[in-house]
Amino acid sequence: MVAGVALVPNWSAGAAVTNDPTVDAATKATFQKLADAVFTDRTQALVDGGGSEGQGRPGGHRLTARFSGKVRMSGTQTHTEDSALSQLRGRKSKLAQLGEKYSAGSTTVTLDATQVNGHHAKVAVTESTTLTYEKVRGNEPKTTGFQAHHELSFKADQQGDWQLTGVRDTDDGVAVNQVAAPSVRPDTPADDGPPEAAKSSTARNAPAKTKNLTSGAYDYKAMAAYAAKYWSKYNPDYPDFNGEGAGGDCTNFVSQTLKAGGWKHVPGYTDDFHKWFGNSEIQSDSFVGVNEFSWFALSSKRVTSLPYVYQLDVGDVLQMDFNRDGSKDHSMIVTYRSPQGVPYVSYHSTNTYNRSVASLIASYPTANYFAYRT
Repeated sequence: MVAGVALVPNWSAGAAVTNDPTVDAATKATFQKLADAVFTDRTQALVDGGGSEGQGRPGGHRLTARFSGKVRMSGTQTHTEDSALSQLRGRKSKLAQLGEKYSAGSTTVTLDATQVNGHHAKVAVTESTTLTYEKVRGNEPKTTGFQAHHELSFKADQQGDWQLTGVRDTDDGVAVNQVAAPSVRPDTPADDGPPEAAKSSTARNAPAKTKNLTSGAYDYKAMAAYAAKYWSKYNPDYPDFNGEGAGGDCTNFVSQTLKAGGWKHVPGYTDDFHKWFGNSEIQSDSFVGVNEFSWFALSSKRVTSLPYVYQLDVGDVLQMDFNRDGSKDHSMIVTYRSPQGVPYVSYHSTNTYNRSVASLIASYPTANYFAYRT
């Protein structure tokens, strides 16, 4: 897979509602405000001083607790959010032990579409979140940010009041404040065929693996600049694979970034993993597919596997296999490395800029990681 699923369901935004109870513009606006509160609470649970028990932001109660009457949280969903915030507070503690903190967070949510069927409603929203790195080590980037897509389920009671009953991530990405943990399957041996990447250790005590960023075949500064420019707004010179059903845009974005830094096309058949090319009209499987990219990169000798994730540097690539089923799920590119040795990655499918690998590992401790030196 390319990593990602359809981001916004094929509904018409603000579609007319014919079923009772009706959903008017004011109700839709409250749906949006409650969604904003849910994800703001989750973001603030990661912020230093902003995620204490029962609070959604410093000095205040959880924002979702303010909703009552016509649109509110169901009891079951309230318990679900309690669990989510507890998990995120635990993640904040783990990150603090690793020397990473966030001093501030900002989340906004826009309503993309509403679908109503009798007493049930589904609401598609886009979340945009920015977290400011606290200067613990002193060399962190200023912020990390992402865009994520969600589907919220509402159910109306006999009085026509709507209760939020479910929240589902519709990206296949890895947002900083995402709480759903993928199920873990045992490792399966690889069969004969394309080259298999070696798994990389997530241990912090990685031995030095110096990378020359200023000379050589590739322009790593150009890679980082391309990623910074297009992490949230997509380059119109390439297709956008978000919403394609069979995957997302993560590997396409990584390939574009590498191309901007000097990777050259290897033309041929699209399904031959020894080939690599991509433009506005045609792309090889290796340009857009997670596993196919790994096969090409290793077989072409354009990358070597790194034994430790913390050895990654600017322009290097990180891939993840969330459920350890032997098929890689997500591709990211390193856009910053702190002097203390922490790499930061950027990616599409939950568009994200400068997220630390410490945050990834704290969020997905059971995943398999594959680090590549470019």
